[in-house]
Order: sequence, then structure tokens, then C-alpha cells
Amino acid sequence: MNDAPHAAETEDRLRLDRQICFPLYAATNLIQRLYRPLLSPLGLTYSQYLVLLVLWERGHATVGELRECLHLDAGTITPLLKRMERDGLVTRSRDRQDERRVIVALTPSAAALHEEARQIPDGMAARIGVDDAQGAELHDLTTSLVARLQTALGQRSDGQVIAQRSARREKINPTRRGIS
Repeated sequence: MNDAPHAAETEDRLRLDRQICFPLYAATNLIQRLYRPLLSPLGLTYSQYLVLLVLWERGHATVGELRECLHLDAGTITPLLKRMERDGLVTRSRDRQDERRVIVALTPSAAALHEEARQIPDGMAARIGVDDAQGAELHDLTTSLVARLQTALGQRSDGQVIAQRSARREKINPTRRGIS
């Protein structure tokens, strides 16, 4: 029996240009590079901009909520927020009702950046060369992909971990329902 066709097929699937993930990885890196000239006049990195987008929308959020919205782990979000606090963009304070939770809020200087940042989405669309319809289609496709990836990781598409997390919390503290 000749395994050469199977080996060739396997090798073909291992080519970089055949990987589903690589174009997404490359696009992420390129998008961040395109954002740089739009964000640098505001003194922001792309990651800081994402945090501010959430806070401009909500006013404040817990560290856990930011982690879920931005799909970041604690080892990434904590140093990011510390830098933003040091730079005067956010404040971090303990929740009065639950000292374990840290609330992140905008400072007046970060709130003032909101108006300046309004031109960024249009600037990015122009740089990428997509019209509104193409942008909406791309957004829908990538949002669907994120939901599928969350499902594959055992998360619901709203960022909450499926029942295992709730069950684990219930075992740890059965009286602490509904607090995240």
C-alpha cells in the first residue's frame, strides 16, 4: 500500500497559506499597524483604545467585564489597566458592595478623548478601502467566527463561560448566586 498520496495531502494541509488562522493573525497585526497613526496623536495604543471604547459606551466596568468584552486574560488586562491608570486615563477602585471586584472608570482626560476619537472608525474604513456595506459584511462574518470560537472554547457568545463555570462557583460558594 502506498501512503504517498496521503502524506502529500497531509503536508499540503500543513502549508502556511492553507491555515484558516494565519490570514486572521496577519490581518490582526496589519490592522493594529494601520491604527497606530490614528491613535498616536491621542497618545493611545490599540489595546488602550479598545478599553476606552468599552468605557465610553458604559461609563465604567469591572475588570471582569472588560476581560469578557475584550477576550483578554487577567495576565494581559491587569498590566494594561495599570499603565492606563498611571497615564491618567482610568481609575480603579474596589466595589463597595463586593471588595473582590475592581471597578474601572474613565478620568476626565479619557472622557475628553472621546470626541477626538470619533474620526477613527471612518479613518480606518478609508485606509482599508471598504465601504459601509463591505464593512458591515466583514463585521458580521468576523462576529460569527468569534461566536463559533467561543463555542469551541466552551463559552457562550456573550463571553460568559457555559454552565461549568456556574457549577464551579456554586460548589465554591452556594450563597453567592448571580455575582460575577
